[in-house]
Amino acid sequence: MPQKRESARAGGPRSLYRKYGKRGLDILLSGGALILLSPLYLVLALLVRSKLGAPVIFCQRRPGLNGRLFPLYKFRSMTDARDENGALLPDDRRLTAFGAALRSTSLDELPELWNVLRGDMSLVGPRPQLIRDMAFFDERTMRRQSAPPGLTGLAQINGRNNISWEDKFAWDLRYIERVTFAGDLRIIWRTLRKIFTRADITAAGMATAEDYGDYLLRTGQITAAEYKRVLAETEI
Repeated sequence: MPQKRESARAGGPRSLYRKYGKRGLDILLSGGALILLSPLYLVLALLVRSKLGAPVIFCQRRPGLNGRLFPLYKFRSMTDARDENGALLPDDRRLTAFGAALRSTSLDELPELWNVLRGDMSLVGPRPQLIRDMAFFDERTMRRQSAPPGLTGLAQINGRNNISWEDKFAWDLRYIERVTFAGDLRIIWRTLRKIFTRADITAAGMATAEDYGDYLLRTGQITAAEYKRVLAETEI
């Protein structure tokens, strides 16, 4: 019994905020933001259409709560440029100056507020990773899928893309162990400060964030054969 009471006080599974208040905060803030920012959405949509073409919205399936897949929405930030064989060029060659500006200001992620309103995501939680990233998760890392993915989280205010994957996951797991109203408000406020300073958008020397599997391969934690096998078995 003492352990259960401690879990409830610490924002564990029995926390009233985690069970009821968090979703209410998501609806209130995401709905209000969608209304207030609607003129900005229109301007950004027109700019994306004129500079990068259609479609304006980039949609990609991501694993959410308990691994359930959902369509994540972002403003498009890269072109569809391909090589002579029809394969997409590397990210750094498809990311234009305009697209880089969208990413550096996090404006490309504004459509995710619709995901929050729908209930696919929360304002605060572990960031939704690629399907191919989750294919490389171990049992401990899979625990991050026990919470709804977030628009921002502890990892985003403590280094974002400029910290190791191990540190990102450690911050994610720390968050889901203690979810509180005050903590979520603090994370949202610190996220806004990060956005205005454009801090930690990408790791040094990389145009976009590195996939988890690519990181494991680059750091020698898996072999090339293991890397290819996992990707071959992953539905993308």
